[in-house]
Amino acid sequence: QGQLVESGGGLVQPGGSLRLSCAASRFTFSLYVMSWYRQVPGKERELVARITSGGDSSDYADSVKGRFTISRDNAKYTVYLQMNSLKVEDTAVYYCNALLGNLNYWGKGTLVTVSS
Repeated sequence: QGQLVESGGGLVQPGGSLRLSCAASRFTFSLYVMSWYRQVPGKERELVARITSGGDSSDYADSVKGRFTISRDNAKYTVYLQMNSLKVEDTAVYYCNALLGNLNYWGKGTLVTVSS
């Protein structure tokens, strides 16, 4: 069973930056599409960013384009989410996801709070 552990969340002021990390283990990381999702209470989990297994292509939710960047280091079994120009509406629990066919793993999430 694959394992994902997110880190890097916290409290940041509007306009600030955070870098989330997701450490993977117990599966062949380089084969999986990796994604970041986020969820606020009472709302559905939404896709924030996704990156291909080789890291050559990525896509983003319209709400974060130009502010967030997803990247991965296959040698370190880690995916990152660099978040700049943070807004209050970015406040959420951020989850890491690994997907390969019908193999689908989730982390437990890390809380990001954007507030003055």
